Amino acid sequence: MDKERVEWILKRAGAIITNDHFVYKSGKHGSVYVNKDALYLHPEDVSLICVEIAKFFSNGNVEVVVGPALGGIILSQHTALRLRKLTMHQVFSVYAEKSDDGENFVFRRGYDKVVAGKQVLVVEDVLTTGTSARKTVEAVRAVGGEVVGVAAICNRGGVTAEDVGGVPRLEVLMEISLESYNEAECPLCEQGVPINIDVGHGAKFLEAQASG
Repeated sequence: MDKERVEWILKRAGAIITNDHFVYKSGKHGSVYVNKDALYLHPEDVSLICVEIAKFFSNGNVEVVVGPALGGIILSQHTALRLRKLTMHQVFSVYAEKSDDGENFVFRRGYDKVVAGKQVLVVEDVLTTGTSARKTVEAVRAVGGEVVGVAAICNRGGVTAEDVGGVPRLEVLMEISLESYNEAECPLCEQGVPINIDVGHGAKFLEAQASG
């Protein structure tokens, strides 16, 4: 599946929104937003995407697929299933969740025992800074799993293999360069384009402005 096909699927699902005014998690503003949650409404599209992710790692080495909660849970399930069909051997699907202090990812529910000693693929939907993927990689290594790579649908932050824990492979289906601006320099603000409050962090941004 080429980049154009992936982009078409994401746009069809409403996962790529253009020509609007968004506030990103970083606090910067821009006109394009990757709304990954919209993709998860369409299981068939998720499956198509995960087929392509699975193809990157279809050499038969992957024994467990891990995704960070929440969105990574869905990707983990679909990717593990596709790897199982491609390789004809058992591939487990588990997920990592945030620690009690929210600073790291950990395995609960006995998943640490599933990961220990296994060849593990970490999957993520969108890489912006790579932090969630890196912390998931660290969680895998902490319980004795060997990370064979990280795969993502979209890399919108120029994230590298080193950024996600120095993994052997980083595979992404598409790269997106999102032009962003500080609030004081945002041409969309200057033009009076309303901030989208349905996705992104626009609602919180406006609430903070109102309370300030």
